[in-house]
Amino acid sequence: MCLFFLKNIFLNSLNVSLFAANTFSLNNKGISVVIPNFNGINLLPEILPPLYLELKKTNLPFEVIVSDDCSTDSSVSFIKKNFPEIILLESEINQGFSKTINKGIFMAQYDYLLLLNSDVKLTENYFSNQFKYFEKEDTFGVMGRIIGWDDDNIQDGGKFPSFHGVKIKTNVNYFPVLPNENDRLYSMYLSGANAFVDRNKIIALNGFDEVFSPYYVEDYELSLRAWRMGWKCFYDHSSVCRHKTSTTIKTKSKKYFIKSIYYRNKIFLHFIHLSELKLFFWYFQLFFETLFSIFTGKFYFLKSLQLFFRDYKKAKSSKMKFKNILNKQKISFSVEQVAKIVLNNISNISFTSFKS
Repeated sequence: MCLFFLKNIFLNSLNVSLFAANTFSLNNKGISVVIPNFNGINLLPEILPPLYLELKKTNLPFEVIVSDDCSTDSSVSFIKKNFPEIILLESEINQGFSKTINKGIFMAQYDYLLLLNSDVKLTENYFSNQFKYFEKEDTFGVMGRIIGWDDDNIQDGGKFPSFHGVKIKTNVNYFPVLPNENDRLYSMYLSGANAFVDRNKIIALNGFDEVFSPYYVEDYELSLRAWRMGWKCFYDHSSVCRHKTSTTIKTKSKKYFIKSIYYRNKIFLHFIHLSELKLFFWYFQLFFETLFSIFTGKFYFLKSLQLFFRDYKKAKSSKMKFKNILNKQKISFSVEQVAKIVLNNISNISFTSFKS
């Protein structure tokens, strides 16, 4: 309660002005699509045709890059046979999301870059309302609404900033009750499943941080770096894509591993982005959460801590690299300032929030 009170005082004391952009001009107009793939043979035949259809509607030059993470199914042979024009990057070892998608990002040649998961399908006129955001030079990117593969239930909306003590929450979404195509709604981060971004800016940020491999939280962290540089992330409710939820049955050991990686990466996120003062309180909060996890038998949390300390030097390197980039900026923002900017932006609309 005390930490929550201190957080509110700190947030309310901030006077955040509108920020000017440190940006790069668009000089190679076109769309590069980067699809990270691992064993996606069941869905690639369904996502690629509508993707090409929507790309052609833009009347811009485009390319599709599939970065394959050492698939063991027939994904690669399917692409070579049916879509020979796709730029196919093959890995000899399984490396995880960040490393796999970064290969495609740094291969891309066009200024607009769509990061698209291999289980996400674009719907009609997906791009029609997205280019307007890039009329402002301080735009980092925009994400659309994600609904079910076979229904219209919203799985992901705009990302709503919230805190638990000094901890950043990563699972809260929102969408407007009365959508308006003229809205310019901010999102705390862009989902890696369908992020449409300025290629020059993501290159300037060195892509996704590979310390988060194999998966989870890396999209939040990338967007947070962008926001802190003064670049905006948007949510467009009218741009819709469909997501196929995995029905794979996971073993107990697999679930344990997934939870361990997820919470390790949340620890990385806080360590990299919280100020020294916030980190001081965060360590206290982490200590009590560790005790709670022991008493409740959530031993995956202890594994997360072990993994964090194992890779502490890598996380510290990530923190210092980004700090050096921020130090060169004329203006930069803290996590709390970013959250306040996003909250102020959506404070005048009616919206529904939900957890993903």
